[in-house]
Amino acid sequence: MNSDPLRAPRPKLRTSQAAEYAGFSASTFEKLRVTGGGCTYIRIGRVVVYDPDDLDAWLASHKRTSTSTL
Repeated sequence: MNSDPLRAPRPKLRTSQAAEYAGFSASTFEKLRVTGGGCTYIRIGRVVVYDPDDLDAWLASHKRTSTSTL
């Protein structure tokens, strides 16, 4: 989240922009909204937007050091 009061808020990203930012396809983000497991998002009417800070946190939460499932 934006913990620095001097830093301007980053613009919100539409689905295609957020997917490109994270290295996924827009359809993957759309599927994750239905099935769960994706990044948190904001829905205003029919418009879905993503906060870049939330995308960074979601991506960081998926960092791994091993391919082991343990």
